[in-house]
This record gives sequence, structure tokens and C-alpha cells, in this order.
Amino acid sequence: MSAIALAVKRVAVVGNPNAGKTTLFNSLTGSSQKVGNYPGVTVEQVVARKTLGAFQIDFVDVPGLYSLTPVSEDERVALNEIEGKLDGRVPDLLVCVVDASNLERNLFLFTQIAELGIPTLLVLTMVDRLRESGKSLDLAKFRDMVGCESVVVVAHKDLGLPELQDAIVRNLESGRVPSIELGVSPVVEGHSLALRERLARLGFDYEASTVRNLVQNPSEEFRQITQDFPELAEDYDRAVQAAKDFGRTEVDIPTRYAWTSLVERTVISSTGDQQRKLSPADKIDRFLTHRFFGLVFFVAVMYLTFQSIYTFAGPLMDLIESGFSKVQNWVSPMLEGNPVMQSLVVDGVIAGIGGILVFLPQIVILFFFISVLEGTGYLARAAFLMDRLLGWCGLNGRAFIPLLSSFACAIPGIMAARVMPDPKSRLATILVAPLMSCSARLPVYLLLIGAFIQPTYGAFWSGFALFAMHLLGLVVAIPIVFILNRRMLKGSRLPFMLELPPYQWPRWKDVALAMYLRGKVFVTTAGTTILVMSVIIWAAGYFPQMGAADRERTTAALKQAQPGIEDKEVENRLAQKQLEQSVLGRFGKAVEPVFAPAGFDWRISTAILSAFPARETVVPSLGIIFSLGGDEEEKLADTLKQAKWPDGRPLFTLTTSISLMVFFALCAQCLSTLATVKRETNSTKWAVFMFVYMTVLAYVCAVLVYQGGRLLGAA
Repeated sequence: MSAIALAVKRVAVVGNPNAGKTTLFNSLTGSSQKVGNYPGVTVEQVVARKTLGAFQIDFVDVPGLYSLTPVSEDERVALNEIEGKLDGRVPDLLVCVVDASNLERNLFLFTQIAELGIPTLLVLTMVDRLRESGKSLDLAKFRDMVGCESVVVVAHKDLGLPELQDAIVRNLESGRVPSIELGVSPVVEGHSLALRERLARLGFDYEASTVRNLVQNPSEEFRQITQDFPELAEDYDRAVQAAKDFGRTEVDIPTRYAWTSLVERTVISSTGDQQRKLSPADKIDRFLTHRFFGLVFFVAVMYLTFQSIYTFAGPLMDLIESGFSKVQNWVSPMLEGNPVMQSLVVDGVIAGIGGILVFLPQIVILFFFISVLEGTGYLARAAFLMDRLLGWCGLNGRAFIPLLSSFACAIPGIMAARVMPDPKSRLATILVAPLMSCSARLPVYLLLIGAFIQPTYGAFWSGFALFAMHLLGLVVAIPIVFILNRRMLKGSRLPFMLELPPYQWPRWKDVALAMYLRGKVFVTTAGTTILVMSVIIWAAGYFPQMGAADRERTTAALKQAQPGIEDKEVENRLAQKQLEQSVLGRFGKAVEPVFAPAGFDWRISTAILSAFPARETVVPSLGIIFSLGGDEEEKLADTLKQAKWPDGRPLFTLTTSISLMVFFALCAQCLSTLATVKRETNSTKWAVFMFVYMTVLAYVCAVLVYQGGRLLGAA
């Protein structure tokens, strides 16, 4: 018996930012989501396919927008998705998410959606918050006024989801286009509602839109009916006269807001004390948005985040590292008969992938904190604080979201700059977004901090160092934006308006889902780019091989110079010699003079240059380079500690490690980021400019750190 193919439908989830749209999307789709880019543009697209009833449904989480008149690039993409201009397919159904506690603002977008002629299902969220404020919503009246099916959902508690799923199936089977009359004054609407209620008491059941039409377009047939009911006739005549006085006007913004305000007044009623009191949220905001104490709290939260990343992931990192070490020890004997294959698999593939996956716990913990802070509503308060900090350099609080996104990855951070309507402010934000320490830099920090700070200075200073590396990019970005705005772009600061979302406990399912999806992306990267680069680095360090005669001469010279030298040490020296004369070694030797002022030898310099395609490859590159020249059984951190200059000095010191971290904190080593900048600015010039200024900045700061440390006797 063959399976019956289900019809594939497209459902777009739309709504204002902070209306609960993404929480609802996560509740509907769970872990089936796929994150990519919209066709032809670099705005993130989240799609999930689910089976409901007789349909396979592609749910699309459309970027949040306030109206169908876009003012930024992400809003233009959202509009194109709704109208089907991106891939030529108009959604079969729009699920419009509306915050019930703020109907007047949220329904403005709905008034525009209703004119598109697309079947629409309205979803009311935040109803529980409405009740907590002492108000209630008349769902029957609401459905009449919006002219389409409406469902109440409390997504973070999974309430109303079965009803929503049933409603989606019904509307896909026989969708209903919203029917609302916007060209009606509040006076006319009030008369129409009063007339409808009187008709209902007399046994006549008319929809609100029908009564409104009878008022604006008087019917002689209906007037005859009213003659039998004097009071009804009087109500009808008053309503008709009001419509004539109002006339017909264009549906402009005031008219739309007049309608949304009328809906809110009609369907929302108060059930409790109306006396205005300072709510707990208001009291908390007084502290969290305070000019001084709010900033102190923000710094403390960020410090706690990075301290936790370093502290909590330790046991899991040790477990992963131990697991890969056992895999290497298990695989290596199997390939003893083929030294080239043995080195490729053990030193190239396993060491390369293991060297990056060991940092997966920190990546997951980082996104745990970001998701929790976003879920509680705190990040919007942080944006409010950053408006004050960024104001003097020409940016406003809108720039905080792109900059914050860049702490995860610069690419979505750069794309998030599309929320900024001013082109000059958007460009300035794009040019400094990669200065934020993305998650790809985290493994470098953790490796060097764990090797050279943790053993001597303890967990407190280790956490502080990690926090300082992430703070460095933000501190440097502010004066750079100031210079860009004053000398190059000459932009002006725009006013910043922000709606603060309500405080709430984060939805733990959403937190877990964010950790899973971001961890999955990280692992996928490790399985593609990092694997390829690991094999390339291994090959460059393995070939050409020393000849037997060269090995014998080198061995004899070592034993003559150091009588009694152990065989293991001889093998390590031969491995080091092999690495130096390989393609990788020769390349590194050529560029060593450039990086020597920063304290980097040819091996560190080679790892830096090899990481240009993606920063994630830095640690695997270091692991391969140093394991090829040392003891494979040692941890990378221990190998780095034992590495030396030709004159016997330790290669890595505290100053060298800080210098290397500063370089990676500020450099522009990410080909994908540069490509995104080119695409977002539609100019190669700005991508080249960003690469040059960030590379020069990173180099100069690294040299200053290293040379300053030497002057202080720390190098």
C-alpha cells in the first residue's frame, strides 16, 4: 500500500517585535527548525516543516515588523516574504500574532495585512498578563471586529496550542480573508455597534461588518424593517446621519489608529482597581535603567556570564578531551603499517575536530545565558543603557542589538544592522560589529587562559581575563565609531525609542532549543570547514618528508652534541626538524619577521594566517602544528608550555598569550564576515577597509602589549 502524499502548505508567522511571535513559533515547531538565509539575501530565515491534519506545513518565522511600510532592510525582507516576492510563493496562511495587552499598537500591522487579500488567522498572546493587570478581553466581540478567526494562546505555558493547530488546519482548508472597515470614524462605529446590539435584542443576528455597511450604504429594504420598531428606526437614522457627516476618507495612519483604539476600548474591560500604582516592574526598571546603578548591574551580569562559561564547562571539557585522546590511542595502532595514513587520521582529522569540539560546552553555556537574558526581557533594558553609552560617538541604542548579536557571530550581527533606518549609522555599526568577540574566538581565549593564567592566578582572574577579552572589542569600538562619524561618514545621531517588554521567567524550552540549534551549527561547522582546514594544515606540515639520510645525520649530530640524550627526545627533535623543513614550516619562517615584534614565532604566525577562512580553525591549527613537532600524548596546553625559541627561551609566556588573545580579539580573520560586509554594503571598498583597519589595529595592539610586557619584565 503506497503512502498518500500530503499537500504542502506555507504558513508565515508574522507580528510585532516582542509580541511573542518567536515563542509561539518555537512551541509550534520545536527542534524541527532549520536556520538559513532567505534566497538572494543575507537575512536569517527560520523554517520548520510539520505535519498537521492532511497537510505538510512549512512554517516560516518572519522577521518582526511594526508595519508594511518598511524603514529598514530586515522589514523589507519581511514584507517580501509576506507578499511572496522572495521565492515567488505567497503564503497560504498568515498567522498574525498580536499582544493582547497592547492591542492599539499591535493591530496597526493587522489593519495593513487585512488589505492583502491573504487568509489570516489572528493569535492573541499575553492574555495572562492582561488578566494580571486587572483587565479582561471579550473574545466574541474581538472576533466580530477583526473579521477573522482568533485564538487565544499562552505559548510559554503551552496553553491553547491544540486549538491553534486545529484552527490552522481549518483555515488552510477554507481560509478567511479578514473583513474590516477602516474608513469609519469612531462615532460611526459606535452607532453601528449600538444598532447591532438593539437588532440582537429584537432577534436579528447581523455581523458587525454587515451593520456597518448598512449604515454607510443605506438600504430602503432595511429601512422598511426598522419602521416596525420606532427605537430601532431612530438608532438607524442617527447612525446614517453620522456616516454622512463623516464622509469617505483615505485610510491614513490616524484612521488606522482610530480603529485599533476603538477595538481596544470595545473588547477590553477593567475588572479591578483602576488606581495607578507603581508596579513591581516599574520599580525594577528604576534600578536596571539607572544611569549609574544600571550600568554597574549590566557589567556584573556580563562578568558573571563569562565567569560561569569558564568555570562550569571545565569537567565537560576534560571529558571530551579524554574521549578524543582515547580515540587517538585506539586508532593509531590500527594504522601503524601506513605512517602517512596514521598521521593523517590521528594528527589531522581526529586532532583537528577534537581540538574544536572540546569547546562545545562553552558555546552552549554562552547561548544559555544569552537566551535567558533575552527571555527575561533584560536585553531591551541593556539596549536602553547602551543608548547613553553609545550616544556620544553618534550611535543610539538600536546599535546594541547588532553588537550583541556579534558576540555570538559577526555575520548575524552585521545583518541585524538592517534594523537601523539611517544608512550612515548602519554602515558605522557594520564596520565595528566584528570587533565584538564572537564565539569562534572563545576557544583561543580558553586555551591560552587555561594554560597560562589559570594555573598561576586561579579561577577568579581566569574569569576576569575572559570577561576582559570580550569587553575589549566594545571599548575599542566606541572611539572608532566616533572617528568614523566625525571624519569619514559624518553621520548624525538619531533619537532612540524602545518598547520595553514585560519581565517574565524565560521559557526553558526556548532556552534549550536555542542551545541545541546553536550547538548544532557549531558542530556542523566543525564537520566541514574545520575538517578541511585541518587536513590542509596537516598536509602542509607533513610534506615533504625528510629522507633517511637526513634523519641519520640529524640523529648523529644530536647524540654527538648531547651524549646520553634519550631516544624519545631525539624523536621529538626529528619531528620538530621535519616540521621546519615542510611547506608549512618554510611558509611560517618567511612571515616570522613580521610577527616577531608581537612575540609570535613562525608556528604561531602560521596558525594565525591559516585561520583566515574561519577563526574556528585557530586551535586545531595550533594543535596540529605543535603535535607534529612534539609528544602526541600531551595535551595541547602542556605542549604550548614546553615550546621554545631556538635559543631555548619559552615561546609562550603570560605576555605572549595576552598579546595573542588581543590580536584575535581585534583582527578581521573571517572570510565569511568580509563577504557579508561586501554584500550588505554593496561595496568591496568597505570590506577591504574593514579588513585593513582591523588587521592593523590588532597588530599594533598586540605589539604594544608584548613590548610593554618586556619593558616591565613580564615577557
